[in-house]
Amino acid sequence: MSLTQDYILSVHGLSKSFAGVRALQDVCFQLRRGEVHALMGENGAGKSTFMRILVGMETADAGTILFEGNELKSSGVRQSRRFGISMIHQEMLVVPELTVAQNIFLGREKKKTLFGFLPGFSDDRTMSAEAGVLLQKLGLNLDPDLPMKYLSVAEMQMVEIAKAISNDAKVIIMDEPTSAISDREVAALFEVIEDLKCKGVAIIYISHKMEEVYKICDTITVLRDGKYIGTRPASELDKNGLITMMVGREISDLFPASTAAKGEALLSVRGLSQVGKFTNIHFDVHRGEVLGIAGLMGAGRTEVARALVGLDKPTGGEVYFKGKLTTIKTPSDAIRQGIGYVSEDRKGFGFIPELSVVNNLTLSSLPRHRKGVFVNEKSEQSAAEEMIRELKIKVSGPDQKVGVLSGGNQQKVVIGKVLLTEPELIILDEPTRGIDIGAKHEIYKLITRLTEAGMAVILISSELPEILGLCDRVVVLSKGRQTALLSKEEITQETIMKHAMEFSKPVDLLLNEE
Repeated sequence: MSLTQDYILSVHGLSKSFAGVRALQDVCFQLRRGEVHALMGENGAGKSTFMRILVGMETADAGTILFEGNELKSSGVRQSRRFGISMIHQEMLVVPELTVAQNIFLGREKKKTLFGFLPGFSDDRTMSAEAGVLLQKLGLNLDPDLPMKYLSVAEMQMVEIAKAISNDAKVIIMDEPTSAISDREVAALFEVIEDLKCKGVAIIYISHKMEEVYKICDTITVLRDGKYIGTRPASELDKNGLITMMVGREISDLFPASTAAKGEALLSVRGLSQVGKFTNIHFDVHRGEVLGIAGLMGAGRTEVARALVGLDKPTGGEVYFKGKLTTIKTPSDAIRQGIGYVSEDRKGFGFIPELSVVNNLTLSSLPRHRKGVFVNEKSEQSAAEEMIRELKIKVSGPDQKVGVLSGGNQQKVVIGKVLLTEPELIILDEPTRGIDIGAKHEIYKLITRLTEAGMAVILISSELPEILGLCDRVVVLSKGRQTALLSKEEITQETIMKHAMEFSKPVDLLLNEE
């Protein structure tokens, strides 16, 4: 890769190891001004380590980084920010008790002056006004003086984006920036990206959503197993070619064909309601079936799932499991009945980072491994190791901490934990969010195997290709109302979107009308 003055950032021979494990090996990368450059690769490919080195959070063992022609030696995040490198992290770095404006200007607070020249207290009024302008630019109707703890995950993500833009950065690294925001907010972000490009700002864009990459990125660089694989113009690299570069092989039949026989109704939901969240939900789930729940953000999909497994209390309706009326008050009740749940927030509710893979996998099924009042460690270890083999979880050993695994392997641990409770019905809420195409394919194959074994699956997903490729029937929600129950023959992207956008009123207004 030759160096030209067009490149604002040039990386050559970058290597990094952790405790003898090679995370990056001889990586090269070049970024032009005004370019959106996608960095692609499976979970564990080295993308996060590479970005952490660029922003000063880690120090490389070898290699050079040239920024505007000058060698950049890592000496912390503050220096990288002063050079003009900013990052939007996938794991949001917010202070819940501070306001939106204070979070945006955290570490760069505007100061009042005393007597015209002495630095004084923080100028909250100026920060609030400037934050308001930034938020408006992103199409957000947010109060800059509202504490962050009152915001949704999507709103927090947009504040993080506003923070990066406020730095007047020359290079912005965006790590999965759309993982938790709505389609409207994605559109607003893409408009901002176009505006930044026109101003000469360079963007490194990390995403597992290929549609986004091909929509906004000019160039694609692929890492695999910590090594540089190649760089291509996005217009010259089709999706199959990109997948091959990422995983080292072609993936045919991304969504496996299922031979599962449909059995009796395992779960029946009749008029399920929760004031302010959703109302009058009706559906059945059969053995051997994948039932999708689709809808836009805020439609009530996750809320329905939480009510079914006892995390929230419904205010109306009936639930039948195996033909019998049932009341599930807690997640433990759900597990005892044979219902498993994988939350959309795997880091918040799915695993404990400091515990080992074994301890996380058996967390929900410990009663099965008791020997008197003690845990039968041999039984626990055996069950965990079998699940590691079954799900092909990549670990250095069963005692490795889950917090250091890649996102895809963390998700497999979360799913494995639920499967060890031996459920007959499993609810998967955004099971492939933030994981790479190879890990997605493994989870798709797992879903098919589960239904072929006679289990029932409820799949909640924001990715329509997953709904189209995996589901036998689809429940569509809009603003807390069920607007359709589609058969396999009726499932199309256009039909789902039509029903997903049916209601325009907020759910609380709809519920109050009843």
